[in-house]
Amino acid sequence: MRIAVIGKGGLGKSVIAGTLARIAARGGAQVLALDSDPLPGLRFSLGSGPEPAEPLLLEAVEQDETGRFGWREGITPVIAAQRFASTAPDGVRVLHCGKTAGQGSRPSAGATKAVWEVANGIVDAPEFRDWTLIGDLPAGARQTAEDWAPYAHTYLVVVQPTVQSALTGRRVARLARLQSPDARIAFVANRVTTDGDVPYIESWIGEPIFASLPADEELAAAERLGVAPIDHAPDSPAIEAMRRLVTALEQPATC
Repeated sequence: MRIAVIGKGGLGKSVIAGTLARIAARGGAQVLALDSDPLPGLRFSLGSGPEPAEPLLLEAVEQDETGRFGWREGITPVIAAQRFASTAPDGVRVLHCGKTAGQGSRPSAGATKAVWEVANGIVDAPEFRDWTLIGDLPAGARQTAEDWAPYAHTYLVVVQPTVQSALTGRRVARLARLQSPDARIAFVANRVTTDGDVPYIESWIGEPIFASLPADEELAAAERLGVAPIDHAPDSPAIEAMRRLVTALEQPATC
């Protein structure tokens, strides 16, 4: 599987990306998670613990005399992915852009550039041909429009039963299709509470929902505690729904 999770902010994208990564790894896949969101949501969803003081990827890059970041001598996107990814539970390998210490803990420009280079550099790399790649993109449309997930065979567009969420999802799906015409666009309805939620979302996006995930207080509790949902409530309804989602994503796209 090669997946990018996109959509409006606050919809649970990191929870979905991290949980899918853990489920796939438990199923025997080698998983690399690409986190281009400076917020630490994916770390907690994976169970990686608190954000480090400096992104590990900063060790792979250096600045030239103009201030631009590039790889240190001998580093390539493949080597960076192999050497500077951290290890999360179940053996998931993770590349975080993260934030730098000091100066208000701003997003790390060097590590962010490195994540982009890796995302583009491992698309056809033999070393990662058999890996599952899961990208957690930040809220909004910018990274989707700038093709931050060229590895993705499937874009999971997360939506909730609100007009704003549906319209944002429809917009980012359109951008994903422009960037990757051959990719599958799969809408995932999250935090569904009633039988009418899915038809309501479909009426706004004009497309069918690929999978729906129920509202689940156990996942909300895990987020409040800052722990991985799959560890906090492995048998909760939402986790079970995500297991079914992984099974569905493993099947070849029909169109």
